[in-house]
Amino acid sequence: MGQFEGKTVWITGASSGIGEALAHAFAHAGAKTILSGRRIDALKSVADKLPTESLLLPFEVTDYDALPDKVSEAWEWAGAVDILVNNAGVSQRSLAINTDPQVYTDLINIDLIAPIWLTQLQLQKMVAAGGAHIVAISSVAGRIGPPLRTAYAAAKHGLIGYMDSLRTEVSVRHNIHVTNVLPGSVATNVSRNALTADGSSRGKSDANIDGGDDPADLARDILQAVIDKTPELIFAKGTELQAAQARQSDPDALFEMMNQMGAQIAERYESGDTS
Repeated sequence: MGQFEGKTVWITGASSGIGEALAHAFAHAGAKTILSGRRIDALKSVADKLPTESLLLPFEVTDYDALPDKVSEAWEWAGAVDILVNNAGVSQRSLAINTDPQVYTDLINIDLIAPIWLTQLQLQKMVAAGGAHIVAISSVAGRIGPPLRTAYAAAKHGLIGYMDSLRTEVSVRHNIHVTNVLPGSVATNVSRNALTADGSSRGKSDANIDGGDDPADLARDILQAVIDKTPELIFAKGTELQAAQARQSDPDALFEMMNQMGAQIAERYESGDTS
């Protein structure tokens, strides 16, 4: 019997990357899955490869008027959502000085406000069900503030804050556990889909992302974090891990390192080199 036999997990951004890897990992551990994303064909492609039952629940995460009905449909399908994974999101690659303010509104809506809405709409249901587990896919960027990601880092930092504060209210009283996940570079389309200064998709990847960790390895560690009820999982290595740890242990050194890195990258970007 799988460790998540009899459980239902709802994963947003489930059609590719980390979300797809999580769908496979949870399903192979026995869970039924609710798969959400914007493209029904991509979700079906994922579901067809899973060994357990799936509900395809496509929606746009910022369609706030539609979310209550989506939540009702998800809970009616299996009777409860035992694990909610707020994974859907978009990154950024642009200098703040050049970025249209609307990019900030759009990205923060997708990466912060949308997961807050989806979580808020289920809290009372989770309490009535006797508990649940909420997983939020944030980022090392939300801890260290790297260049080219001012909107993204703001949203991911905010997500960490919301989830940490929520945990204080619901873990002891309501058996609702919260895990913040802070990945470093993972080999997905995150860079290719990132928003640029005018809000368009970047259309190309980064070398560090292409050489990043396998999403399946991250998914494996997330499942273990859920089993262990881990409050925070930093999934990174090398400089990214050191930087995330330095945010607490030696913040001045981190700020100086990031300042130097940011100056070099900004100069390169302003010269037209956005590779």
